[in-house]
Parts: sequence; C-alpha cells; structure tokens
Amino acid sequence: MKIIADDKIPFLRGVLEPFADVVYMPGSKISRADLTDTDGLLIRTRTRCNEALLHGTSVKFIGTATIGYDHIDTGYCDARNIKWINAPGCNSSSVQQYIAAALLKLSVDEGFKLKNKTLGIIGVGNVGSKVEKIAGILGMKVLLNDPPRERKEGSDKFVSFEKILRESDIITLHVPLNRSGDDKTYHLISGEVFRSMGKKAWLINSSRGEVVDTESIKIALKNGLLAGAILDVWENEPDIDRELLSATYISTPHIAGYSTDGKAKGTSMVVNSLCRFFKLPLTDWYPENIPHPGNKEIEIDCSAKSDEEIVGEAVKVTYDIASDHFKLRQSPDTFEKQRGDYGIRREFQSYRIVTGYCSRELNEKLIRLGFSLASE
Repeated sequence: MKIIADDKIPFLRGVLEPFADVVYMPGSKISRADLTDTDGLLIRTRTRCNEALLHGTSVKFIGTATIGYDHIDTGYCDARNIKWINAPGCNSSSVQQYIAAALLKLSVDEGFKLKNKTLGIIGVGNVGSKVEKIAGILGMKVLLNDPPRERKEGSDKFVSFEKILRESDIITLHVPLNRSGDDKTYHLISGEVFRSMGKKAWLINSSRGEVVDTESIKIALKNGLLAGAILDVWENEPDIDRELLSATYISTPHIAGYSTDGKAKGTSMVVNSLCRFFKLPLTDWYPENIPHPGNKEIEIDCSAKSDEEIVGEAVKVTYDIASDHFKLRQSPDTFEKQRGDYGIRREFQSYRIVTGYCSRELNEKLIRLGFSLASE
C-alpha cells in the first residue's frame, strides 16, 4: 500500500515504512496526480481535500493531525466512502498554555490584575474548556458561550453571545470554522459586533482566521472600539494582512497549538487511526524520545510576590510568547517557514517547580496547571 504524508508532520518518519510505501511532500504541493495510486493520506491544514484533489484517485483514508477539519470536504468524502479523521483535543493543552502566556503578559504590560477581569470564552469544546480551567485558576470571572452545547445541556452554564460582548473585558475565540448553517462562525466577529461591545475589550483569536473579518477588525482597532487584539490565526494565511499585523498587540504565525506535546499527540492519533483502518500490526503507538526542554526545573522565590506574578513567572519559563511575536513582526514573509520550523515547546507537565516560601494555595494552583513540585 502507498501513503502520502505532509512532510511537516513530526515524529512520523520511519513509523509506517515497515508496512507501506510512504512518500513525504509539502502539504500545499500535494496534487491529484500524486494520489492516483495512493491508499492513505496524512495531512495538516495546508492540504485542501475536496473533489478537485480527490476525484479519480484511490484514496480510502484521510487523517489530519489537527483538531480542525474545515480543509476536508467531509460531505464529498462521506458520499464516496473515504474515511476521514481528525485529532480532536490533541493540542488543547498547547492552546491553553498560549492563552495563559498571552493573558499574563497582557496583565503585566497593562498593569491590571486578571482576578479583576471578566473573560468571555466563545466555543467551549476541548480547547475552550482548558481555557476555562486556567481562567478559574487565575481567579477570573468567566462567561461561556457555546450554542451547540447549550442546546444539548441547557442554559444553566452558558450565556448569550450578546452578554459576552456587553460584559467581557477580554474575549477569546475557540470555535470551528463553519461557513454556513445555524452555527455559522465565518466572520462571526465583524463590524456590528465591535459596535455592540459594552466595554473596550481585548480580542484573542487562536481558532481560525476567517472567524474574524479582517477589514472590520482593522477599522475597530483604528477607531478605538477594541482595547487591542491578540491574533494567532489570520485570513488568507500565509499571505497575511500587513496592516492588521502592525496593529495587533500580539501576533503569531498560527502556532498556538504547536507545542511539541500537541504535535506528538496529533501524530499519534492519526497513525493509530490509519493502522486500525488498514489493519496494520501497530497499536497504541506514541512517539519515543520527545525532546525535553533545556531546563526542566523552574526555581521560584515566592516571597513578596502575588500568586499571579508567580504563576506568570512559571508560565513564561515554559513559553515566552513575545519571542514568537517578534519573529513574525520582523519577518512576515516567512510565516510558513516559522510554522514548519517551529522549535521545541513543552507543556506545563514537562516542568518541575522548586519553590520557596509559597503558600499551600499557590502550590495547589501550580499543580492544577500541570506542573509538578519538587516537594512532591
């Protein structure tokens, strides 16, 4: 059998070669001619799997090592018996880390305490739920909006979109990209939304670029309708709007979910699904020898510091979001290269914190975040 794989899927080389002929290609360069004799296709977001790509090919299985799957025409695949799978939740902890880093940097730069702020979370799936958890640890008031979940679970936990806009100091988006239907999210945040905000809020988007209308957010930022924007995703990637780039508070090249752990989980999920589908003798595979961070121990002296300052110090050691921001600002033309060559970023559970003079309550917060403590 033959498998074509995006050459930027990490930890994959050598895994499937004992069972198949594996060809690695840049995801955006995969064409229909490449797939005429291909059984399985392993991709990321840069390969659009639609009729134009798949018609007349022998593809039976598509696995995307991402949580999103709007780049797959699922209706076309279902109608033609092409099995497709994504990797739900694989990078939820990575995005949680990204949002934590963004919020804590924002609070320092703007001189406010997060515990005094209200966070509106739009989309409360795998990722949004992790963001809800970290907001709770940071003492923020949280408002949740998720119409599909509200229809299933009732309204007790959720609020309206309008209430999010009226009452949130910071709004963060964690929705799939739906271009139509009752739960349409394409340009969910556009001109009228900015005019409906009850506060001069901050907006964070780490979901899909098309959820926010580029022209509208540029106008909102220019006219002071927003306090500022933190954008990891953009319309027309990788050819992103330079004017919007220069107007953002933090701008990164679609890497919120790019922790090394998140990549390993995504690759594991698609490999195991492919093996089950084709009945290959490989089960419960997970990458070995995932690179460790340079220093696994974080030493923190808690004296004369607030809990928020200490958590911020720990989070920054694991991920300095400003570094990714400056790289994109300096070289927007290398957007795709920055994604493809993204370095090692391990999540909280890869670190152990050595603390001094810390309260039990703070230690519990650090453990809830995923850190281990030297005293354990």
